[in-house]
Amino acid sequence: MFKCRSADGRYNICGPNIRQQRLALPEKTSQRALAYSLQLHGLDIEKNAVQRIEAGKRFVTDIELKKIARVLGVTVDKLLSTEEDDEEKDDKA
Repeated sequence: MFKCRSADGRYNICGPNIRQQRLALPEKTSQRALAYSLQLHGLDIEKNAVQRIEAGKRFVTDIELKKIARVLGVTVDKLLSTEEDDEEKDDKA
C-alpha cells in the first residue's frame, strides 16, 4: 500500500514552516488564534488540527494550504520550501 510521507515520516513538509511563520508574526499568534483566523476565512479547523499540522502528523490539502498562506501573509511556496530547496539555491548562486 502506498504511504505518502516525507523522508522523516511526517505527513507534510509545510508544518515546520507554518509554525515558523506563525511565531514570526508580531504578536506571536497562538495555534488557537491561527485556527480562529482560518475559521474567519472559511476553513473549518480547530487548534488541535493546527497543532497536528505543525507537528507533521496531519495531511494538509491544497485548499487548506492556500488559506493558511493567505492568513499568515506568505506565499504557498514559502510554506513548502525545505532546507534542500535552500541548499539548491545556494549551489546555483
